[in-house]
Amino acid sequence: MSDIEKITNNKADLLLQISSMLMVSGANTNRILLIINKFTKQLHTDAQVFINHKAFIISLTDKASGNITTHVKRLPPHTVNFNTISALSRISVQAELEDWDYDIIKLRVEEIEKAGHHPRILTLIAVSFAGAGLAILFNGGYYSFLAVFIGTFLGLFVKQELHKKEFNAYILTFAGTLTSSFVAASIISLFPEVDPNVAIATSVLFSIPGVPLINSFTDFMDGYFISGLVRFMHGLLFVIAIAAALFVIMYLFNIQHI
Repeated sequence: MSDIEKITNNKADLLLQISSMLMVSGANTNRILLIINKFTKQLHTDAQVFINHKAFIISLTDKASGNITTHVKRLPPHTVNFNTISALSRISVQAELEDWDYDIIKLRVEEIEKAGHHPRILTLIAVSFAGAGLAILFNGGYYSFLAVFIGTFLGLFVKQELHKKEFNAYILTFAGTLTSSFVAASIISLFPEVDPNVAIATSVLFSIPGVPLINSFTDFMDGYFISGLVRFMHGLLFVIAIAAALFVIMYLFNIQHI
């Protein structure tokens, strides 16, 4: 492989790395293409990108040498991370303003990738407080607050553990929802005077697929119909997994409706 081909391949790999980080972090199609186009321009290349929920294909042309390369990258499991999207969006503008070259862009992208998520315990506590707070907001009372906090904490913990083991996304959603609603229903059952509906309903809110459903709508509005349809079906399957888990809990605890 010549030096020119190696340079083109390195640029294509970098753009695929950026695309992958954006997609798995929850960016919509228009945002991904906007950021990639900024980096493509800065790297003095022309790119044709095909976006799929499971993989990216990029055909890159180096404007200086005329060399063309096509690369495919399989995407890792999706984990929403808006910090990654915001950071990549910022440096795409910064790269243009400060005229960054390939080496600087690659260094900054790797720094963002290594930054990762917030500390796990902080995420667990914050999400649990959010769900428990909604229980109070919906007049669930302090028993419901306690049940939802513990249920959400354990449900999200189970979901994260299964995600690390690379379980199917719908299975881990079912398992996390089943865990959180079972714990919440078990705790509430100790207090017969408390209506369990609020606690069970709010204990599963962390599993709601808001990002894929919102992204499906924005993709449809932007004209990316295939991507929008895939995201919609992805979100719908999550909803079915949540509904299946709640059906099991309603059967076990003889709950007529939520």
